[in-house]
Amino acid sequence: MHHPLFRLAIALPLAAASLTAFAASSGTMMVSDCWIRSMPGDVPSGGYFKLMNMGDKPVDLEGVSTDAFGMSMLHQTQTTGSTSKMVMVDKVTVPANGTIAFAPGGYHVMFEKEKKPLTVGSTVPVTFKFSDGESIVRQCAVKSAAGK
Repeated sequence: MHHPLFRLAIALPLAAASLTAFAASSGTMMVSDCWIRSMPGDVPSGGYFKLMNMGDKPVDLEGVSTDAFGMSMLHQTQTTGSTSKMVMVDKVTVPANGTIAFAPGGYHVMFEKEKKPLTVGSTVPVTFKFSDGESIVRQCAVKSAAGK
């Protein structure tokens, strides 16, 4: 019979090898800090997050989808002088080894046609689709209109 420490000595390297293989098989994109602003009634909601490209080539975010809304579009807020407007964009390029923040006043996802009222404090699964073929699903926190 083997001593428990011997078993541990065998198990740890195997577990580490499994984690390394898992990490190596994942894509180059990361999505973090995802949240959705809950708005009353039929007012569209904004989606915000950070994208990190750990690869050596630029990758485009081509779309975002969720079953919680009937429509989601990539937007950018553009400001000229004292006037701001939202412009729909087809894609957002994340530079190689770079980061892009989707934040109020800049890039964001416009979620429209809410299928059922969102509950502040809950989460919503959102799928991010990239030009390299990768799709990432993240749970996005639902926050109040004030972002809390």
